[in-house]
Amino acid sequence: MKKLIEEISEEVQAAFAAAGFDASRGQVVPSNRPDLCEYQCNGAMALAKALKRPPFEIAEAVAEKLGGSDQSVFASVEAVKPGFLNLTLSPDYVRQYIVRMLHEKKYGYELPAHPKKIILDYGGANVAKPLHVGHLRPAIIGEAVKRILKYAGHDVTGDIHMGDWGLQMGLVITELKERKPDLPYFDPEYTGAYPREAPFTLSELSEIYPTASGKSKAPEGASEEERKAAEAYKAAALEATKRMQDGDRGYRAIWRHIMNVSLPDLKKNYDSLNVSFELWRGESDVHDLIPGMVDYLKQHGYAHESQGALVIDVTREDDAKELPPCIVLKSDGAALYATTDLATIQERMKEFHPDAIYYFTDKRQALHFEQVFRAARISRLVLPETELQFIGNGTMNGKDGHPFKTRDGGTLRLEKLVNETGEEMLSRIREGNPDMPEEEAREAARMVALAAIKYGDLSNQPSKDYIFDLEKFTSFEGDTGPYLLYTIVRIKSILKKYEEQGGKIPEARLANAESAAEKALGLQLTRFADALESAVKELAPNRICAYIYDLANAFNSFYHETKILSEPDEGRKQSYIALINTTKRILETGIDLLGFEAPERM
Repeated sequence: MKKLIEEISEEVQAAFAAAGFDASRGQVVPSNRPDLCEYQCNGAMALAKALKRPPFEIAEAVAEKLGGSDQSVFASVEAVKPGFLNLTLSPDYVRQYIVRMLHEKKYGYELPAHPKKIILDYGGANVAKPLHVGHLRPAIIGEAVKRILKYAGHDVTGDIHMGDWGLQMGLVITELKERKPDLPYFDPEYTGAYPREAPFTLSELSEIYPTASGKSKAPEGASEEERKAAEAYKAAALEATKRMQDGDRGYRAIWRHIMNVSLPDLKKNYDSLNVSFELWRGESDVHDLIPGMVDYLKQHGYAHESQGALVIDVTREDDAKELPPCIVLKSDGAALYATTDLATIQERMKEFHPDAIYYFTDKRQALHFEQVFRAARISRLVLPETELQFIGNGTMNGKDGHPFKTRDGGTLRLEKLVNETGEEMLSRIREGNPDMPEEEAREAARMVALAAIKYGDLSNQPSKDYIFDLEKFTSFEGDTGPYLLYTIVRIKSILKKYEEQGGKIPEARLANAESAAEKALGLQLTRFADALESAVKELAPNRICAYIYDLANAFNSFYHETKILSEPDEGRKQSYIALINTTKRILETGIDLLGFEAPERM
């Protein structure tokens, strides 16, 4: 099904051709003066100079052809000086278009003839470290893009790509050894089976890592003795990391304990955000592939030694400045993030044969991914047509404009942010609906809190920093998630009352709009496919946010101007019900694409 703007553009293009002009100049756009018309065409202005004719004369000629054509599309066509075409659609055409939309699987969005196989790399949590607010954006942006691409007909696989093989593991092992040196994992003579239970709880693990990390870094103004202690501690952690990666039996057993304790908590936190992954893989999954990949890079001359390290030169002749080489192995033979990223690309190409791989993480990693992508292409780890794209997100900041922190200046845990937002929403729901049962109120608060957090983030462009303002994001007014949910709940309430009055929603039939607000709501419904197309093309959930916010506004304007349930004309009442039910369906589709849902009441 063609988008509405494509259909009306074809009508205007045909009129340009019939008037003897270049048909391509008949492209239509939404009006920038909705008080005057709904759509406009500025093609006469562009033609005037080339044809050396007044633009108004050209516009009048086209308007005459449109005026004499079938009136089923346009209610009015007007040429206005200096040469614009103002177009207003026929209410019957808008009604018919909405009806056709409802008979399509995706409300008029045209599914691709050749769907892509796409892998999304998002989440990127480090095992052994609790999720904090810095993990929020890549998780929910990646999840929303996954939902959008799947809805648009593509074959999409989400991979969390955990950091489960790096220095943080060595830090935990080193600190554990200092605290509990008598554990069998540290006894080189021990040959028995290791305990099934981890030598630490989740809360202990959450404290062990930051303690170890702090010990490995000398504070500002540290003494020589303190600096040496920090260096020695970090050296021990690096050695522990290497021993674990090289297969030390005891250290691998501790690593498995870390994974077994961390993963359930990670899943619980991602579940609270309604974020899921088809693949729960990490850097450890490609560790055994690295030696073979390194041999391949050496044998084919893609990598060479530089100051003892193995590197791939990635600078191109057209670069304004030289890019640092992509380091595959350090001089001591240790692998880096780039090494595991390249091995992961190699594994994904072999196992999934994707058309595209998209990465979602902090935009400050842009240089790293540019090096990795170039190295992957140079070394032919991907096909020439394979799309590799980095979608870098900005930071979530506090009102002071700096990255969001707790009141004492620490990094806020994600679980605490979700819980605090939930408590804020529970307070507001109790205030507005004191008779709601406790269990229902808490579930509604959970849903609204998630909408507040996700919409507050996703309504911004992914690459932009934004201010996290709890008071603003939890408001039921303005451009917020709770406002959208309140709109959906309001529609649900009207539909429920209609059914209680004996009405049957599936039998309601849409009639031609009779008021400006009714028609404006119908027109906004017709733009769903345009919004989805933009979101798919730009990998930008904010396009969906902007669309459903405009749709909610259009509904609320219609609601405040229209007596829906008290309408005496049964045909008109049915038309209103059909219109708002369609609005509800599309709003619910929109919020599902963003990764949240609406309660029955709030």
